Amino acid sequence: MYRSTRITVVLMIVMALVFSVAGQAPPASAGTMQTYIVLYKQQAVPANAASVIANAGGALTYSYSAIGVVIARSDSTSFRNNLLRDNRIEGVSSTAGFAVRLRDDLADGPPPGDLPNAPASDTDNLSGLQWDMRQIHTPEAHAITGGSPEVVVGDLDTGLDFTHPDLAPNVDFANSVSCESGAPNPDPAAWMDHNGHGTHTAGTIAAASNGIGIVGVAPNVKIAGIKTSNDDGFFFPEMVICAFMWAGSHDIDVTNNSYFADPWLFNCRNDPEQRAIWKAEQRAIRYAISQGVVVVAAEGNFSDDLAHPTHDIISPDFPPGSEQEREVRNACVVIPVEIPGVVGVTANGNLLLKSFYSSYGVGVTQVIAPGGDSILQRTSAAPNGRVLSTWPSSLFPFCTRRVLDPSGATYCYLQGTSMASPHVAGVAALIMSQFGKMPPGAVAAWISATADPIGCPDTSIYAPFPSVSNGAPQVCQGDTDYNGFNGHGQVNALNAVTHTTD
Repeated sequence: MYRSTRITVVLMIVMALVFSVAGQAPPASAGTMQTYIVLYKQQAVPANAASVIANAGGALTYSYSAIGVVIARSDSTSFRNNLLRDNRIEGVSSTAGFAVRLRDDLADGPPPGDLPNAPASDTDNLSGLQWDMRQIHTPEAHAITGGSPEVVVGDLDTGLDFTHPDLAPNVDFANSVSCESGAPNPDPAAWMDHNGHGTHTAGTIAAASNGIGIVGVAPNVKIAGIKTSNDDGFFFPEMVICAFMWAGSHDIDVTNNSYFADPWLFNCRNDPEQRAIWKAEQRAIRYAISQGVVVVAAEGNFSDDLAHPTHDIISPDFPPGSEQEREVRNACVVIPVEIPGVVGVTANGNLLLKSFYSSYGVGVTQVIAPGGDSILQRTSAAPNGRVLSTWPSSLFPFCTRRVLDPSGATYCYLQGTSMASPHVAGVAALIMSQFGKMPPGAVAAWISATADPIGCPDTSIYAPFPSVSNGAPQVCQGDTDYNGFNGHGQVNALNAVTHTTD
């Protein structure tokens, strides 16, 4: 997750969805300009929403009619109360103080599809450093298929460096966008990555097999950069909602989500301050899934048992210093990973052990994938324990563990569940490339059925790494077929592209 060193975040068919930008209306009174999520009881936005919002002292920024959500801005201190007088509105929440920043370093299936596929090689300059790819058998899978350019993976992250020579051949400009304002902006300058995290996850998914640098899990598929944060790595709710609505309406097949969506690390549905944001995000994710989008998400880097949450000590961390400790229960969930239908991913290292930092949980974890482990799992194949991937050249000096390809392309080692999740998104793309596009639930089942089961380890090795949130020891529940650390097992790209039901 965008929490390797310490990353978490706050965070269209087309004719049926109304994306409408309203004219500017001046707010009613002086104060701090804030962005608001307006949640309607019905999954539709009334025709007079813009005028109602203007009369309440704000301006409608964007309307997502398919899910009954409006993004608005106002500097009126009475804006929220004014809107709640409208009995069609379920909730109004300001998003300004709700962000959790990224942290990183820290079944029966369909017949074969008819999409164009071609093998790929794994002999690029830095392929020898990719222990993570060998661990999940992507080189063997690539002898069969490197994926299809008809399959598009949307990387919901900090943007994408579309000039990177290992990504440029696969960038889908038509389906890339910035959601930083809460409204989609397709200008490439808007979705350029100035953080690095999104470029790193994108490379794991779809770095081209072109002789340069590394090779991604699905090197022939298209990658769409969907900027879901600001450059500081804060994923605010209006950004997350916009990103999922874009994915659902633009024929995106798979999304990778290496972040937590705000308002808090744990979002409590029964908290009146959080409910409108939580429910709006949930509606957007469900909309994307209903449109055929496979949603893959990282579980986070806090050693937390997400199935038994008790405390949240890091939220919100915007503005800095506003963190507060609070008790949470099972009514509080991590978004997007705990939304039903989302494929939850934990991280492991080169010894096939869950990474010391990775969160986990029975019912949340579907599979595990390489995310790196710099403490428990340094090996001769993975000397620093971390995962190598693409990195913007403009940010090269800021990568502590950097690698320069002979071509001049730039790469960086990171660790985190942020690094694990894109491996699974890439495998999902290979499945759809090889066997044809299928419902998200079928893809998720395929991933689970082809994973390599891993039983619970001796958890005494995790004694120095208790839960960040509540100090509890890490406990693995379940058996070899399924457990909270590893889910159904480690994702296997070769099994995924050769699996049959005959």
